[in-house]
Amino acid sequence: MFRIIEVRMREAGRVHFYNCGGESYPVGECVIVEADRGEDYGLVMAEPETIPDGQVEQPLKKVIRGLTPDDKARITENRRDAAAAMEVCGAKIVERKLPMKLIQVEYSFDRSKIIFYFTAEGRVDFRELVRDLAVRFKARIELRQIGVRDEARMLGGIGCCGRQLCCATFLKEFNAVNIRMAKEQRLPLNPTKISGLCGRLLCCLRYEYEVYREIQRTMPKEGTTVLTARGEGRVKDINILKKRVSVELENGNVIQVDAKDLRRPQEKKPNT
Repeated sequence: MFRIIEVRMREAGRVHFYNCGGESYPVGECVIVEADRGEDYGLVMAEPETIPDGQVEQPLKKVIRGLTPDDKARITENRRDAAAAMEVCGAKIVERKLPMKLIQVEYSFDRSKIIFYFTAEGRVDFRELVRDLAVRFKARIELRQIGVRDEARMLGGIGCCGRQLCCATFLKEFNAVNIRMAKEQRLPLNPTKISGLCGRLLCCLRYEYEVYREIQRTMPKEGTTVLTARGEGRVKDINILKKRVSVELENGNVIQVDAKDLRRPQEKKPNT
């Protein structure tokens, strides 16, 4: 059995599981964790959970400790220097006329590496830029191209729901979202209504999609003929959440009927 916690790496990195052993770390506090090279820090996202060995991907890295005063001072220094590095890199991008947009800069916890995140329409030859930055900062330089969803996660913001972006708070990874999910939930297919700050379809379209599909299986499709207490009619519209159906009767009247009260024509009893 492993006792694990979820940790979001640095300010806006991905969420990973770490073995916390017998220790407990408050949600919302930063901790020092094992990294591929040395140590790194991240934000605790959830309370500890006990997971069977077979459900954990190995090797499982460990939480080393909570932040010490020295750790906090280093993180503060890294953030300050990252802001300065962003200004330097931005100026170099303009100077070399590179078709890229710098999004964020991060120092590794031990300051051995600096990561520059950017977006671009296509591939960018940034070899000369890397050389400039390596000479300037005397550290290993990594330029990482990201997509618009990662950009939104890093920069954060307020979604159309009035809450902080899901990707910047609790989402562990980006799952596929398609226009069919909006159609089956009967949402207006207006790009401004169903797109997030990143310009892509809202991640939350996926949250209730399976529930809508499950309910929809129990309801008649539009255009089918059904029997109601007031006679035979054709389904004009359905309300999935209320489980009600709009039926146009043979006389042209449209009535609202609970889906459970409808029958198929072949179910009509003899002598009725």
